[in-house]
Amino acid sequence: MAIQLQPQETSIRRIVQAVIELVNGRHNSRGVVSLATGSTSTVVTAPNCSLEAIPVLSPLTANAAAALATTYIAAIEQGSFTIHHASNAQADRTFGWTATGG
Repeated sequence: MAIQLQPQETSIRRIVQAVIELVNGRHNSRGVVSLATGSTSTVVTAPNCSLEAIPVLSPLTANAAAALATTYIAAIEQGSFTIHHASNAQADRTFGWTATGG
């Protein structure tokens, strides 16, 4: 997990380390989600997601890769986003996600 700085942080060493981690691609706006079975939508709680963020999904399982054609981001909210997808019984449609921007 990336360093979490508070507004009152005064340690230059911690601030520089946090910037280095960001430059290297380490951030706290990512996660893993499995699509809900028997439903056509899955809500992802993403505390760092803003209304202007762009969530991106990356399949982590074969069934997730097969579901890409019918899977998309249907809504973006402050702190969450909703994935629309086909309804089926497969429990292993697992995606990695990142929400950047905003």
